[in-house]
Amino acid sequence: MRTHDVTNQVPPLVGLDVLGADAALDEAVARWVRPHDADGAAALHDLGRLAGTAEVRTWADQADRVTPLLRTHTPTGERLDEVEYHPAYHRLMEVAVGEGLTAEPWTRPEGSGAHARRAAGFVLWSQVEAGHLCPVSMTYAAVPALAHADPAVADPWVAGLASRAYDSALRPRAEKPGLTLGMGMTEKQGGSDVRANTTRATAAPDGPLAGDTYRLTGHKWFCSAPMSDGFLVLAQADAGPTCFLLPRVLDDGARNAVRLQRLKDKLGNRSNASSEIELDDAWAVRVGDEGRGVRTIIDMVASTRLDCVLGSSATMRAALTRAVHHARHRSAFGARLLDQPLMRNVVTDLALESEAATVLALRLAHAVDAGESELGRLGVALGKFWVCKRTAPMVAEALECLGGNGYVEENGLARLYREAPLNSIWEGSGNVNALDVLRAVAREPGTLAALGKELALARGHDAALDAAIDACDEVGSLAVAEDAPWHARRVVERLAVTLQAALLVQHSPGPVADAFVASRVRGEHGAVFGTLDAGLGTATVAAVLDRALPA
Repeated sequence: MRTHDVTNQVPPLVGLDVLGADAALDEAVARWVRPHDADGAAALHDLGRLAGTAEVRTWADQADRVTPLLRTHTPTGERLDEVEYHPAYHRLMEVAVGEGLTAEPWTRPEGSGAHARRAAGFVLWSQVEAGHLCPVSMTYAAVPALAHADPAVADPWVAGLASRAYDSALRPRAEKPGLTLGMGMTEKQGGSDVRANTTRATAAPDGPLAGDTYRLTGHKWFCSAPMSDGFLVLAQADAGPTCFLLPRVLDDGARNAVRLQRLKDKLGNRSNASSEIELDDAWAVRVGDEGRGVRTIIDMVASTRLDCVLGSSATMRAALTRAVHHARHRSAFGARLLDQPLMRNVVTDLALESEAATVLALRLAHAVDAGESELGRLGVALGKFWVCKRTAPMVAEALECLGGNGYVEENGLARLYREAPLNSIWEGSGNVNALDVLRAVAREPGTLAALGKELALARGHDAALDAAIDACDEVGSLAVAEDAPWHARRVVERLAVTLQAALLVQHSPGPVADAFVASRVRGEHGAVFGTLDAGLGTATVAAVLDRALPA
C-alpha cells in the first residue's frame, strides 16, 4: 500500500560505540585511566561497543517492561520472601559485575586509576538501563562502611563484593563466588531523618554469625535490591543509632528473618525491586561502635552519591545522543532539523550541559584514586545537588527535540525521562545536599581550600570566571551566617557551576569551555535550554555539535 511508504523517519540507533562517540568521556579515560591501566581502558572500549548492540538494548527493554515479581510464600504456605526477575535483568547484572563495576576498585593498589575506570564503566553501562545499577552501586559503596567492622567480619564480605562473579542464588556467603549488598536506612516516620528510626537492635552474644551479634526488629520503608546477599541497615541500640550488617542467609543456610512486605510501584527505575521489609528478630552483626551508626554508614552514602552524579551524567548523555541522532536525520520545513538555527541552539546547549556533567563526574572519581578526600567530600555534594537536579529538565528538552516520537516508549527517551528525577531524590534530596555543602564548609574548612586549589587552575582564562572563583572564597563566611540555610541552594548552585566551568577550561576544547563560561558564568543565557547568545558564532556551535556525536 502506497500509504504505508515510510519516509523521513530516523534510522534505529544501533551499533553505536558508546565510548568512542563520547569525546568527553573518552578523553577522561585517556587522562585518568589509560596511563595507569591500559588493559582496563581497552576493556572500557569493548564495553562501550557492547552497550550499543541491539541485543543489549533488547535486554534493557525487557528488564524495564517485565518488572520484578514478589513471591512471599510457597504454594504450601511457608514464607519464601523472594523476588523473581526477568532473565534479561540477570544478563545485565552479569555484565556489570563481570566488568568490575562493583567493589573491585577498593582492592586495587593506590594510583591504579581503578575508581576512574570503574566510574567510566558505570557511565557507559548506565546508558543501557539504569535500574540494575542500584545494587551494583551499593555493592561498590559498602566497602568504606565495612572498614569500620572487625576485619574478621569485613574481609570475607569485601572479597565477595569485589568479585567479578555474579551469583543470584540465595545461599550462605561462604558458598558463593560473588556477593551483592543492599541498604536499608529510611523508615516510615523519618525519611531522611534517619536518627528518628525506630527499628530496635538488642545485643545477643554468641549468635549464628561471626562478630558482635544483635537481633533486629522493625520496618524499613525503602530497602533496595531485596535479593542482595546482605544489607547495611541502621537500628537503635542502647547507645543510639548503630550500623549493622544484615545477611540474607545465615551461615548455617537458614533464611534470616527478613520479610518482604511489598515492592514499590515507582515512577522509574522499574527493573530495580525497591521494597518494604519487616525485620522480625533478624540476626545482624554490628559495624562500628554503638551510637555511631550514622557516621559509619555516611561513608557508604558518600560513594553512592558519587554514583548518583555518574548515573545522572549517563542519563544526560543518553538523552543527548538520541536528540542529536534524531535532529541529524529528520527533516522539516525543507531542511534537516540540525541545520536549523533554533534547533542548533537547543542541541548545542544540551551538549554543553552533558559535557560539564561528565567531566565533573569523572574528576570526582579521579579524586578517589588520588586520595583527594577533601575535594571529594565537597565536590561530590556539589555534583549530587547540581548535576542530578539538571538531569530532569535536560532530558525533557531532549525529548522535545523528537516531538511525539520522543514521547512513545519505543524510542527509549520516555524511560530516560522517568529515570531522570531519581538521583536527585536518592541518597538525600536537593535540600539535604545543599545543607550538607554548608555543613562541610563550616566544619571542614579544608574542603573549601581544596576546591579553591582546583578552581585556581582555571584562572586567567576569562575575567568573569576569575570573578566567580574569587566569590567562592566568600562561601566560608556565608556558610556560618544566621540565614545560611535560606541561601543554601543559591550558594551551592554557584559553586557547582564555577567548578564545572573551571574543569572545562582545564580539560575540554576552547569552544566548549568558552561557550559554557559565556552562558553559565557570564549570564549570556535565558531560563531555558536553547537560549545561547548569538555571539558564540557559527564556528563554535559547529565545533560543539561535531564533538557531541560524530556523524
